[in-house]
Parts: sequence; structure tokens; C-alpha cells
Amino acid sequence: MSKLTAVVKSKPKAKQYKLADSGGMYLLIYPSGGNYWRYDYRYGGKRKTLALGVFPDISLAGARKSHQQAIEAIASGQDPSATKKYDKLGRYLEQAND
Repeated sequence: MSKLTAVVKSKPKAKQYKLADSGGMYLLIYPSGGNYWRYDYRYGGKRKTLALGVFPDISLAGARKSHQQAIEAIASGQDPSATKKYDKLGRYLEQAND
């Protein structure tokens, strides 16, 4: 599968669409102008999607780095989506205790 080399701004389309990179990572483009990095993967026999960030805040290189970290987490037996949720919950609890 071909990898993205640069994100090209084009005329907005009526429906959302994906620009695929590789290994399940893609840029999801909404007609309203939102661009989101996503990674589709399977864990425990279920299809899951991990949000990697918002373009252009997260560059292609940054999204690929997060994608690689998620692949490594899956290989070590961890669900990256669950890890992200637990980390977020931990931050909220930490702020509540302050």
C-alpha cells in the first residue's frame, strides 16, 4: 500500500473520506473541514479505532510515530485504546485530588 507523502488540500467533498497511509493508519477528512488521524486495528477479535490526533496540529511524522507506538503496544499484548483511556482517567483523578 502506498504511503502518504504530503496532505494536499483540495475542494471540499460532500461526504467524509479517508486518505490511507499504511498499516491501518489514515487521515479522516470531514466536509466541515476537520482532519483527523486514525488507526484501525483488531484487538481481542474486535475491530477498534484509535484517534492519533488532529491535522495539522499533529504532522504526518507525528502520526506515524504514534501509530508505531500503538503497533508495539499491541505486539506486547496491550490495547492502546484502553491504555489511553486509563491514562486520561488518571489525569482527571490527579487533578481532582489537588
